[in-house]
Amino acid sequence: MLNLVLFGAPGSGKGTQSAKLIDEFGLHHISTGEVLRDHIKRETELGKIAQQYISEGQLIPDDLMISILDDVLEKEAKGKDGVIFDGFPRTIPQAEALKELLRKRGTDLHAVVGLEVPEEELVERMLNRGKETGRADDNLETIKKRLDVYHNQTSPLRDFYLNEGKYLKINGSGIVDDIFNEIASGLEKKTGVHRKKK
Repeated sequence: MLNLVLFGAPGSGKGTQSAKLIDEFGLHHISTGEVLRDHIKRETELGKIAQQYISEGQLIPDDLMISILDDVLEKEAKGKDGVIFDGFPRTIPQAEALKELLRKRGTDLHAVVGLEVPEEELVERMLNRGKETGRADDNLETIKKRLDVYHNQTSPLRDFYLNEGKYLKINGSGIVDDIFNEIASGLEKKTGVHRKKK
């Protein structure tokens, strides 16, 4: 069993690395961003509320995010080798809630993979992604807001997980496969869980 949090600023490569981790370690992927985008697309009540926060570059309130996650864990993650959380937690109350959600399922969080990338590179990556994908939130004004929110509300989690001995610092700049190999070998040392295939 391996439960991971993929941690990093917007544009740090969490989506790319989580795909490789899922493949290599047989994990179930929970992306709160994807879950929210699905609700927005289907125009559910939750989707409408979420859209208001996202369009302003703000975080979804903790209690709303936690109830979404509890529901997703219940429906989708049962019987898997572990879970990778992408985009959650984003605040310390969410981190405490995650600990409780996992504890009531008889498991724990094993490691937090922290992708660290310089700010200028993050902005450049997201602007390029906006041009390529047409993602509406990848414009300079919203990117700056998202990075401010990240620094003010989310980056304190780094210290929270460092204190818990769970944080694995990874240089998120460079070649995707090199970054992944650094993550995989760091996880093997930290958790003792080995890659499914060499």
